[in-house]
Amino acid sequence: MTKLNSRGAVWLDKLAPNAPRMGGLCPSVQVADGELNGETVRFIAVVPDADNHFPRAAKGEVGLLEGWTLAKVVNETIDADKNAGVKRPIVAVIDVPSQAYGRREEAFGIHQALAGAAGAYARARLAGHPVIGLIVGKAMSGAFLAHGYQANRLIAINDQGVLVHAMGKASAARITLRTVEALERLAATIPPMAYDISNYATLGLLSDLLNVSNPDAPSDADLALVEISVQKAITDARQDPSLKCRLGAENRRSSALVREKMRAAW
Repeated sequence: MTKLNSRGAVWLDKLAPNAPRMGGLCPSVQVADGELNGETVRFIAVVPDADNHFPRAAKGEVGLLEGWTLAKVVNETIDADKNAGVKRPIVAVIDVPSQAYGRREEAFGIHQALAGAAGAYARARLAGHPVIGLIVGKAMSGAFLAHGYQANRLIAINDQGVLVHAMGKASAARITLRTVEALERLAATIPPMAYDISNYATLGLLSDLLNVSNPDAPSDADLALVEISVQKAITDARQDPSLKCRLGAENRRSSALVREKMRAAW
């Protein structure tokens, strides 16, 4: 495997130092069992693989192999802990630029592969595993939906390299018949259209937004800050595994109102 650097790989190494990687997986999905607060935590990251069998997934995108492998790993974790009184936390380390766009991917059912991954994470959450999404880089499009968005709690690093959106800027500009510059000006006035993590935080979807000194080469202090936040998120998820915490922000007021109206009607 030809390795390419990524924040996902960097943070996986930091969070699970010297931990062996799980074998039998595609090289672009890295899994390591580390320890936090005295308990075993399963860390999962999608990383670039320049030799990926599917070239569209060579730069850290989530494609066919990645989707099915994520589903396999998470489902095996659920099965292994089926009879455990306390379920193992699962931390998705998120740095994914997109799902893998390509004719082969579409023909071979990338929608099913990504749905399998998202379904596995949701199944883990409902089975009692605290599922935490740690956004250290890009969290874009279907890749984020498949790897991390189903988490009980989402944590992000407050940095300009951390982006969350349904579509890349160039693509969104083409679809809306705007220049990238015009799109950025529009997004500055409409938080759900913005790419930066500070606007995303106003939607109430994050449990924590962390200021670290260097997301690309985290210091010991940076690592300690993230570990404390992850530990807190695990505790919170065990106390309240629901996703109700995502609806409290001012910019989710309409979402909360819609749910209220639907409950009243049904």
